[in-house]
Amino acid sequence: EVQLVESGGGLVQPGGSLRLSCAGSGFTFSQYAMNWIRRPPGKGLEFVSRINGGGITAYADSVKGRFTISRDNAKNTLYLQMNRLKPDDTAVYYCTMSSWSQRGQGTQVTVSS
Repeated sequence: EVQLVESGGGLVQPGGSLRLSCAGSGFTFSQYAMNWIRRPPGKGLEFVSRINGGGITAYADSVKGRFTISRDNAKNTLYLQMNRLKPDDTAVYYCTMSSWSQRGQGTQVTVSS
C-alpha cells in the first residue's frame, strides 16, 4: 500500500523559512517523479514543484527562486525548502505521485505576522 506522510509545516512570519518533508513507502520511491502541491484557503489544488527520478526539477512561477525541491532516495524522502515565505504561500501542502489523487494527509503552512 502506497503511503505518503508529510511533515514540517507550521506558523512562520513573512520572510521566514520552513522545510517540508514527505516520507514515502509501499513503492519504489526512486523510480517515481514526485510533486508538491498546495491548497490555499478557499481555493483549489495548485502545482508547486516537481522532481523526477533523475533529479530534474520544475517550479510554479509563484515560487521560483524561493522554493527548492529535493529528494533522498536512500531515505525514501521528498523535501521542499521554502525561503522568503509570503502570506500568499499559506496553504495545506501535499506531496503526491504523478496522480494528485495519490497524496498524503498534508501539512499546514501559515505565513502571518
